[in-house]
Amino acid sequence: MRPGSLFYLGTLSRPVIVGFVGYLSNRHKSSLSKCPGMAYGNRRGLRGDLGASRQSRIWGLAGSCRAAREVLPETGRFAVPTDPLATGLRNPARTRACRCMTYTVFRLVSFFSTRPAVGPGIAPTGKGMEAMSRSATKWLVIPVVMVAVCQLAGHAVGAASPSVADALKVKPIQVEVDFDTPDEATFATCVLKTLQDKRMTGYELRDAAGNVLRRFLDTNRDGRVDQWCYFKDGVEVYRDIDSNFNRKADQYRWLGTAGVRWGIDNDEDGRIDRWLAISPEEVSEEIVAALRTRDTARFRCLLLTAEELAALKLGKSQMTQLQEKIAAAASGFENLVRRQKFVSDTTRWVNFGATRPGVVPAGTDESEQDLEVYENASALVETDGTHAQVIVGTMVRTANGWRVIDLPHSLEDAQASSIPSGFFFEASLARRADADVPVTGGLSPELQKLIGELEIIDNDLATASTLDQQATLNAKRADVLEKLANLATNDEERATWLHQLADTVSAAVQSGGYPDGVTRLANLYQRLANDKADQALIAYVRFRHLSAEYGQSAQDPNEDFAKVQDKWVADLERFVAEYGTTPDGAEAMLQLGMAQEFAGKDEEAVKWYAQASAAFPESPLAKKALGAQRRILSVGKSLELAGKDLTGKTVSLSALRGKVVLVHYWATWYAPCRQELSVLKDMQAKYGKENFALVGINVDNLTEARDAYLTENPLPWPQLFEPGGLDSPLALELGVLTMPTMILLDRTGKVVNRNLTAGEVDDELKKLLR
Repeated sequence: MRPGSLFYLGTLSRPVIVGFVGYLSNRHKSSLSKCPGMAYGNRRGLRGDLGASRQSRIWGLAGSCRAAREVLPETGRFAVPTDPLATGLRNPARTRACRCMTYTVFRLVSFFSTRPAVGPGIAPTGKGMEAMSRSATKWLVIPVVMVAVCQLAGHAVGAASPSVADALKVKPIQVEVDFDTPDEATFATCVLKTLQDKRMTGYELRDAAGNVLRRFLDTNRDGRVDQWCYFKDGVEVYRDIDSNFNRKADQYRWLGTAGVRWGIDNDEDGRIDRWLAISPEEVSEEIVAALRTRDTARFRCLLLTAEELAALKLGKSQMTQLQEKIAAAASGFENLVRRQKFVSDTTRWVNFGATRPGVVPAGTDESEQDLEVYENASALVETDGTHAQVIVGTMVRTANGWRVIDLPHSLEDAQASSIPSGFFFEASLARRADADVPVTGGLSPELQKLIGELEIIDNDLATASTLDQQATLNAKRADVLEKLANLATNDEERATWLHQLADTVSAAVQSGGYPDGVTRLANLYQRLANDKADQALIAYVRFRHLSAEYGQSAQDPNEDFAKVQDKWVADLERFVAEYGTTPDGAEAMLQLGMAQEFAGKDEEAVKWYAQASAAFPESPLAKKALGAQRRILSVGKSLELAGKDLTGKTVSLSALRGKVVLVHYWATWYAPCRQELSVLKDMQAKYGKENFALVGINVDNLTEARDAYLTENPLPWPQLFEPGGLDSPLALELGVLTMPTMILLDRTGKVVNRNLTAGEVDDELKKLLR
């Protein structure tokens, strides 16, 4: 169990999967007696990849005995276990005795650190208590403080002292911290020691070898913990800090061998809002983490701010260019994480790649001061045993560490496009396209010429105003992509270009911007099949050909939709028979389940959903398929679902037993959902006082769109949300695949209708509320 019963920890953690099902949130503060978290998911298929972070709020008991009495929360399902000390604190006499405890004073000794082997490291500021790791590196160590009374308190008031186990339950708010935690079998050999000096009080926990494990400090002697310190091999590596002494951590600092990061949490919600200090190595690691967790806010913290940019005192031209690049990076990250494939959920940061920083001297392009930068910086990453590079690009040193100015890219993208290889020192690859020799990355002049053509076509497509113009440009784009595939030097590179061709042509057909694209995909599929290409590549092109053909026919008013649907199902069944073992086979099975469910053939739908989840148990689509089975078979069964609303409050269907409940999945990007909300407002007004409750579940990908809509159209019932859109945990739980979706529960919590429409709500409620 993550919460401890002894120490208050504060606010939300970084994205991490924790076992708190039902305690879910999305970057919002919640009351001090709650324990929210947020899950994330992937978004795949034609919609791309999108997700966000999982967060968890953890609780315990604050600084002194009195604080413990005041803030020990009731956390519902995850109630904090009863602690003898906390129980004793209900007695005022015991509390007074706790406040009168005396402590041992230690002599303060300072030690200073050296630079660790990988990346910079620093020792904590303040006075040290003693030397640590004397045989290796000397460190400046902070004083230790006793947070709550221990044995003496128990003796004074008859209450048991806090245990080593209680102290070790406390965890850092930021989860990406490597610190020591002994095995439970060795708890009895650990020593909990009280400490005090004139400025601080607190306690220190050591293992049997004498290495410090934890320190909990009250630096202003107000009886409440305001620093939580964690150690690795006897060296402090991380500290949560409550700098304004309001019982909420607002700073998160990595120390010692863990680096130099120092994050500031302005709104005390557990998420770092800005960096007070961060090294180039750590910037690259944070970028990889932001890509892995699909966390836009985390990435934006690494970009130069307007104030930092102004402080660089650059010339007007460079200032304008940087403003444009930074704005584009801030707005483009969400789109990047949807489509990028170079960082996955299993990718880990390995190392920082750069030669040495350079100096742009004052006077360059009218700048007023020297500027220290890295160009072409990268992060070495590893995914399931395969190493690769993520291009970070230009990094700039500021008063508060290092910042980036552009979006990250894969090495392959950088080599196969006109992405600039530097801002201050180097020209872009596009500017060197006329060179007579290959440039960085082995790009030939011919390849670069095609890349340049592709960029021009993309720019023209962005401004094309008619479908005819789009069709012409999409045809040209497909021509260029085929030429690039033919120039590929290996099968993997060729497959990458053909994947892009299939994706873009299929999407263009379905948007009406390339009617002839269906024929083009059919011809490409036939060529690949005749050439006996890789089976997965053939299946990839074939599935997008079928999708394009179906999408085009379904939108044709002259087509018989029933026949179109029958053909789609038959095509998918043939595809599964031929390519069922390929990754696209899972998507085809899921589409078959959806088609049969749409046709009212529930047994067939369940069969295909079950086949998809069984054939590809590790695929993200498996969760969708399992959830869809659960939803279809839910009628007459109790439904359990819980999450956090937009204020951080826990909402669970089990807590609404005794009421008729309508669960409404919706998104702003689908107009019928907005129309339904108007109907549901009327139902809330009509039946709200008759034991009827509404629970909304928003599946928008962009929180900005959701927030803007709710600002203009407030809804008087709770709205649950988790990042990931239709791939968020709340959507996956019931396999919600289409919008809108409404599920009606009776007073006992059993599902009575899993596919309710807005026009049926009033009649159904009249029956259930009689």
